[in-house]
Amino acid sequence: MNVFDALTPLAARRLRTSVVSPFAQAYWDRLNDQGYARSTVRLYLNCLAHFAHWTSRQQVNLSALDRHIQRFVDWHLPRCRCGPSVQRRRPSMRAALEHFKIVVTDAGVLRDTEPLSQVDEQLLRFDRYLFQMKGLAASTRRRRLVIVRPLASMANDDRLPTSDQLRQFLRQELSRVSAASAGVTTTAVRSYLRFRTFEGDRAEHLLPIVASPANWRLASQPQTLTPSEVQRLLDAFPPSLPSRLRCYAMVRCLVDLGLRSSEVVALELDHIDWAAGTVRICKAKSRRADVLPLPQATGAAIAEYIRFERPQTSSRRVFIRHVAPVEVPVAAGIVRRAVREAYQRAGLPYTRVHILRHTLAGRLLNTGGTLKEVADVLRHRELDTSLIYAKIDFTRLGAVAMPWPGRRS
Repeated sequence: MNVFDALTPLAARRLRTSVVSPFAQAYWDRLNDQGYARSTVRLYLNCLAHFAHWTSRQQVNLSALDRHIQRFVDWHLPRCRCGPSVQRRRPSMRAALEHFKIVVTDAGVLRDTEPLSQVDEQLLRFDRYLFQMKGLAASTRRRRLVIVRPLASMANDDRLPTSDQLRQFLRQELSRVSAASAGVTTTAVRSYLRFRTFEGDRAEHLLPIVASPANWRLASQPQTLTPSEVQRLLDAFPPSLPSRLRCYAMVRCLVDLGLRSSEVVALELDHIDWAAGTVRICKAKSRRADVLPLPQATGAAIAEYIRFERPQTSSRRVFIRHVAPVEVPVAAGIVRRAVREAYQRAGLPYTRVHILRHTLAGRLLNTGGTLKEVADVLRHRELDTSLIYAKIDFTRLGAVAMPWPGRRS
């Protein structure tokens, strides 16, 4: 179908007579290839026709598309007098023009991309260092970049921050976070200074300034759900719930296998051996592959989702988007939202997903498992990481408890 046939005569004329016209058919094909509904495709085409009309009136070209889109959305839309037939909703317009920008970029039209600043170039090298030299996950690297960006911006011309600038930054940042978060901040700053040393800068004198606040290791008590709370959570997926089978299968992976959110979304169809009843966990925090037994309830939940709710797609991911573009992998935020909403429906006062890993560790210990087995199931690289779960092994703690002084035996 021709793209102009999907528009009203006025919108088609505006699109056909603009600088946008050469990319209209590719834009149409992109939206249809990604599985967008017909109504959404027409909505986005009308948004593009509005933008095309504006480009013709302003006599702009597409080489500076980012700036033109910003001007159109932030300046033109609030003052638009183009008639009642055009689309003006900002969210729809932004989404439509984001697709158009991809089409134009693929065509090689964008030539005046803004150069990276010195800070951005430095942080790009820092991110590469954290990945290649330290093997950190993408989420950890993003958080460290956010933390150190103000510090990197304090010094001009790629210079190191001074001692006073570093102290000022630490005072400001540590005054507004908890002790645990302060440890994350100081770790990020130390890794940044070591990176600068790695690049040849003399940053050794700044490292003693970055002292971690007191936060005793293993001092906290792991928060866990009781068996009845776990059952209430699993029962909180009514038939009317949108994407019910996907949400339920994700939560079963968290409860039964102790997976992290990132590991759930990284599961692929090829990782499951249905005959052997195992699942391979790849791209985990430890950057290795582990094979775990697949519990019957978990496998049944995944199989039901694949058979009855998972859209047709070429993606090999188990859990995929249910709206276009379905080929794009779901993010870990989908898992976290599914768990938080399930907590709310079950009437449970929790929000964190990681509690379900703690709960699995407690269940293993309370049924006779050892800390070594907990470390194996949760895929900890060091046994020391699992020592905190000794606090919730009440059976063994009761066996070694000493009599209270003065108590009658």
